[in-house]
Amino acid sequence: MSPWLTVVGIGEDGFKGLGRNARHALLRATRIIGAQRQLDLLPVCIRGERELWPSPFSLEPVLARRGEPVCVLASGDPMFYGVGASLSRQVTADELLILPAPSSVSLAAARLGWPLQEVVTLSVVARPLAALNAHLASGVRLLVLSNDGGSPALIAALLAESGFGPSRVSVFEHLGGADERRLDGLAVNWQHAGVADLNLVAIDCVAEPQALRLSRLAGLPDSAFKHDGQLTKRDVRAMTLARLAPMPGELLWDVGAGSGSIGIEWMRAHPSCRALAIEADEGRQGLIEHNRDALGVPGLQLIRGKAPDALQGLEAPDAIFIGGGVTRDGVLDTCWQHLRPGGRLVANAVTLQSEMTLMNWRAQHGGELTRIHVAQAQALGAFDTWRQALPITLLEVVKPL
Repeated sequence: MSPWLTVVGIGEDGFKGLGRNARHALLRATRIIGAQRQLDLLPVCIRGERELWPSPFSLEPVLARRGEPVCVLASGDPMFYGVGASLSRQVTADELLILPAPSSVSLAAARLGWPLQEVVTLSVVARPLAALNAHLASGVRLLVLSNDGGSPALIAALLAESGFGPSRVSVFEHLGGADERRLDGLAVNWQHAGVADLNLVAIDCVAEPQALRLSRLAGLPDSAFKHDGQLTKRDVRAMTLARLAPMPGELLWDVGAGSGSIGIEWMRAHPSCRALAIEADEGRQGLIEHNRDALGVPGLQLIRGKAPDALQGLEAPDAIFIGGGVTRDGVLDTCWQHLRPGGRLVANAVTLQSEMTLMNWRAQHGGELTRIHVAQAQALGAFDTWRQALPITLLEVVKPL
């Protein structure tokens, strides 16, 4: 089967910048679908009927014409945050031909002299700006696709608020076209107004001296989280996450999430990791929402309710952490029932009652119990001594395949 659908990546230089195959595809097409800006780049010799994407956006106009010679126009590389990726999930590979142009990130990297393999690329097109927080560290270089002309100023404000005000920011408008323009400055005093909607933001991250060091490894400092005292402390959190063992694409249930620290660090482990934070207390729900944005994982989903009732109907997880409520009837059994085969369940206990619950449950289902003692050196008069935190009993169980 020869492809009936061709996705043509088109740059700011328009039709003249396209290769021979892309030009021939457009000349043969009976229908061409794209945004108004892209359609306006085509010359009059292109006879196919032109159609705008519907609002709200839908692939239906393309899929409804399966078998006809159809062209879809996309900006730059259609497989980089573009419509090509969406169409490839709906149309088989032998029906689809994708002809990319240089992406905006490739052009920006060329202008800056940044090796593209050493740059983090992100998009805030219809996505929360807070996701940038997960990538901020001195020496990191970011290329960010903007949502609109207001994005650069919002990004600069986020950098300043997060302790990265000295970061160098460059904004590129209309990359690859006759109207290309570059604006430079520091995030802390960004003053450029009237930025074009079609822009890309380049960030060379520089942290202020007092900015927190937020590693991707488990065990962020407790001061990185807002909390009311119900927080899995740093050392115990690192050991807990080591047993939960996040892998790309996996889903975690953080049951009795408190301040959300386990779910947040799970998602920081890899951009594709997902987490549901189950929390009944309204005050702690607000803390979770603050912490997830401040630490760059706005995609963490908050489930407002109490386990086990709040667990019904949720997507089956690959791992479950129970930080509170293990003594509540049905919590452990409901979590175990929903856990995927091969998944990990980790529960922490502080009280004698919750510890006994874990011991009794282990007698039926197996697993490994670990006692965690953490002490910190603190002043005792003119001397120092060890101050012992409450011991933690940790249960780790892997569900049989």
